[in-house]
Amino acid sequence: MEFLTDLHPKVVHFPIALLVTYSFLEVIGIVFNKKLFTQSAYILLIIGIIGIFISVLTGNQAFEDYQHWNEASSNIFNLHQFYANITTWFFVFVAALRTFFLVKKKFCGVFKYLFILFAIIGIFFIYKTAEYGGELINKFGVGTEYKNEQMQNKF
Repeated sequence: MEFLTDLHPKVVHFPIALLVTYSFLEVIGIVFNKKLFTQSAYILLIIGIIGIFISVLTGNQAFEDYQHWNEASSNIFNLHQFYANITTWFFVFVAALRTFFLVKKKFCGVFKYLFILFAIIGIFFIYKTAEYGGELINKFGVGTEYKNEQMQNKF
């Protein structure tokens, strides 16, 4: 399933963009009381969660393919995977809560402002996940053509 490994760097950027955009639209929609922005934010949240599950699937395969390359990188892999899982389940929780409030018609008042906090926390988790993912690429060359050639020569 090496094709999933190769897909990870390509698909991971979509949920990042969608969920960061969700966060900004959520804040703008709530602060300026613009329903179009909050509705758009909700749609991006749902699509972003679908994308994040695809990213986790491809990332888990990448982890399986690269974990034996360098023991020094395993700590960074673990941190990247930890924050990826936190990010995934955090946004699933936000979407479930947001759906509950929408269905119950309680997405108003204080509850709305709670989602501004969730948006900021979500961006932090995305940042930490990306930070460790970038370190895997920049410091250890995981997924790069150079590292792939190096590993083929090793076996």
